[in-house]
Amino acid sequence: MPTSQPVCPPCAEPEKPKPAAKPLQPAEWQDLPGWEADDHATVLDLFRQQCASLAKRPLWLATCEAAQKVGAGGTARAWFEAQFRPWVLVNPDSTREGMVTGYYEPIVRGSRSKQASYVVPVFGPPEDLIIVDLGELYPELKHMRLRGKLDGRKLVPYFSRAEWSAEEKRRSQQALLWLDDPIDFFFLQIQGSGQVTLDDGSRVRIGYADQNGHPYRSIGKWLIEQGELKSHEASMQGIKAWAAANPRRLQELLNANPSLVFFRELPVSGDGPPGALGIPLTPERSIAVDPRHTPLGAPVWLDTNRPNSDEALQRLMLAQDTGGAIRGPVRADFYWGSGAAAGTLAGKMKQSGRMWVLLPRWHTP
Repeated sequence: MPTSQPVCPPCAEPEKPKPAAKPLQPAEWQDLPGWEADDHATVLDLFRQQCASLAKRPLWLATCEAAQKVGAGGTARAWFEAQFRPWVLVNPDSTREGMVTGYYEPIVRGSRSKQASYVVPVFGPPEDLIIVDLGELYPELKHMRLRGKLDGRKLVPYFSRAEWSAEEKRRSQQALLWLDDPIDFFFLQIQGSGQVTLDDGSRVRIGYADQNGHPYRSIGKWLIEQGELKSHEASMQGIKAWAAANPRRLQELLNANPSLVFFRELPVSGDGPPGALGIPLTPERSIAVDPRHTPLGAPVWLDTNRPNSDEALQRLMLAQDTGGAIRGPVRADFYWGSGAAAGTLAGKMKQSGRMWVLLPRWHTP
């Protein structure tokens, strides 16, 4: 007589991960909140100005030619709607909101030579910094670079911020400028550019030239993890206040971010420093983006709020810059301008937002 066997329920198959959403998806003009109310003529003028650089790229050549032919009888808004199609930026998990932060151009004090009150050196790219453009070998790795130094025949990571401190003494003769405040210089590195006021009242501009290849780490997050600041206190102003109250721990704080920026000297001209396109940034009309998803030079409709506010900030921007911390489709850094007032706004800005990139009508991403 056969014995009965327990029936085993069928094993459930593990759920397959969903494929990442496409970063650019079709949209309509009516999807853009506040679109009709903006000053499109201002952005059209700015778009024309960047065409000196942009027209060299196949994506933008025809659009730049059309921008020069806009007649007095037409409106800038109608021109944008005729030339472009909007595409909504989407995160890999299909959500459509991301972080919008702010940046600015600091104005700091400095000297051409090391003096008692100017002891913080500003360096250009070191001669022993080696850069490998991976896109030249692997097209799928476009915009990716390795940075390091030679150890015999081996490429090894370049000096971190903490390691570079010892190098500063050895290389002091190579410094471009000397500044008076290490925390001000640290934030200038995060911004990527700044103006330096010299003792004779003249100014020079320094702009991003390269980086040591180490990943950016937030010192605000480090202070929160150390229990030194609450989350709402970790703004630029809050970090500076902590640094002033804890001078003995300043270097420890700065070394929490191993990334280090090297600079080049530039003339002080235009409304702002040059962005990634080499075009001067325009306060409140330029943003930094991730160029893997948003082509540089593209108009971008931004829907967010002003810093620490529910007041809507909806306007047409130009994607003219990039940044080490700007990663992902729905991610932007809003350029506020130069000086302390712009710095206050930039330091407080950490808003949720949505983005639509405008691409030429003939182009499908």
